[in-house]
Amino acid sequence: MYPMTEPIYPLLKTVRHRIGIDGAGITTLIAGAGCPLSCRWCINKKLLSEASPQPVTAQQLYEMVRIDDLYFQATGGGVTFGGGEPLLYADFIRHFKQIIPPVWKLNVETSLTVPAENLQTVSDMIDCFIVDCKDMNPEIYHNYTGGNSSLLKENLQHLAQAVGLEKVLIRIPLIPEYNTPEDQQKSIQALQKLGFTRFDVFNYITH
Repeated sequence: MYPMTEPIYPLLKTVRHRIGIDGAGITTLIAGAGCPLSCRWCINKKLLSEASPQPVTAQQLYEMVRIDDLYFQATGGGVTFGGGEPLLYADFIRHFKQIIPPVWKLNVETSLTVPAENLQTVSDMIDCFIVDCKDMNPEIYHNYTGGNSSLLKENLQHLAQAVGLEKVLIRIPLIPEYNTPEDQQKSIQALQKLGFTRFDVFNYITH
């Protein structure tokens, strides 16, 4: 048994030996349950339908992923928390960081639609923030995610001021039926005004 006060992560799946997708080097993706958004084509919904969350402590998760320690050290890789929304579990991620080898990289794939204090809890220990911003147009953002983009924008401003911009990669998808290539470019321009320089511009494949 673990203490009730110890943070728990709702683990759905671990995916090993990912290269060039979720941060530098070879990474293991830690997929978790829970998200404040309801994106129309959410891959996490399919995963949730196929697997139930497994509550794990930081030590338990470390024991699961340490098998790839040599890969992480040899390639400058590490662990990437995905979702769902991993920053809902910021206390867990901070605790996990404290028990893993310092050489491991720690990345998060996030929508940034979490309370500002969650982001601040981990902003000093994340090697790469991979931000899935969907679209910077509030109407497009709401139509696709069901959410309000104001929190995303506030947290982007915090990242721009609190961490090195080289630690932030922003994903800007072309979403069929929701935005256009012109909308993608407008999002890039809005993000450049905040100081960001690293973008992953791509197309959603829905069929």
